[in-house]
Amino acid sequence: MAVRPNTLKSRKWPALMLAVITLALLAYVIWRVDTSPGTDDAYAQADTIDVVPDVSGRIVEMAVKDNQRVNKGDLLFRVDPRPFEDELARAKASLVALDKQIALTRRVVTAQQYGADSVHALVERARVTAAQTAETLRRTQPLLAPGYVSAEDVDRVRTAQRAAEADLVAARLQAQQATSAVTGVDALVAQRDVVLADIALMQFRLDMTTVRAPFDGRVVSLKTSVGQFASALKPIFTLIDTRHWYVVANFRETELKNIRPGTPATVYLMSDTGKRFKGKVDSIGYGVLPDDGGLVLGGLPRVQRSINWVRVAQRFPVKILVDQPDAELFRIGASAVAQLNPQLNPQAANKPRS
Repeated sequence: MAVRPNTLKSRKWPALMLAVITLALLAYVIWRVDTSPGTDDAYAQADTIDVVPDVSGRIVEMAVKDNQRVNKGDLLFRVDPRPFEDELARAKASLVALDKQIALTRRVVTAQQYGADSVHALVERARVTAAQTAETLRRTQPLLAPGYVSAEDVDRVRTAQRAAEADLVAARLQAQQATSAVTGVDALVAQRDVVLADIALMQFRLDMTTVRAPFDGRVVSLKTSVGQFASALKPIFTLIDTRHWYVVANFRETELKNIRPGTPATVYLMSDTGKRFKGKVDSIGYGVLPDDGGLVLGGLPRVQRSINWVRVAQRFPVKILVDQPDAELFRIGASAVAQLNPQLNPQAANKPRS
């Protein structure tokens, strides 16, 4: 009977140690989750654009194929340039014809100006003659009373003076007519600016028949070929911007308190779990669509947060910019796993979010 209590006491120690170890492991796991949150609810993402022609026309050359990698400046496809070449040639021909018309008009204007100058010279001559006859009449009239001149002489001078005045009025009218007849080239010069604008527009349209890659990327969703009529602003295919790859990871709202832009991260794709990639948090989502009622806002990501009767914390997308991604491994929508390490960057973790 004296041995039994010692036996019971010796059996309690392993159970107590196991409980302590379990609590310690649980505390470590909770600390680890709290300080280094991770999730496998993640996927790869990249920016994309719809490649569209700026002009309509039939595709005469398709230089890429579906899922092909391209570099910035590479030819993607070409629209038939012949209609635009004809328009450009016609606009340039209009410019040549207009320049010739301007040159001819300038010669006509020069001749008209010479004529107007000649008429103005006649006006000056008539003015001098009229002044001279008026002065002659002024000197002759006082000589009539003493008998030095006859009344006939005075009448002759008066008639000459009136004729000179009439000639001056007629010359002035001719000068006004000649001046108003002088045309200009201002309207033609303004029309030339319009033609130059048309030429620039036609050249732009011709240049737009050749579509090149605006950045390094990968062609996807290509479902057409040579011979297809391409409409302006209608997508031909999609181009993935492979210069920057992201992993969008959905974290529980309870884990967001230590996550900041710049927080270091480690990610890997499910297609190759042996390759790890470094990255940093680019941004944190500030809105998702609630599935349990309330106001529904369009354009926000929808994340389910209720599982049957169990209510779980809402999850928000955290966008992680990947450093040196594998261009052959990353695909939009590929499953990923993300692990954040806020403790590796205390400044970023402690920085208040804007």
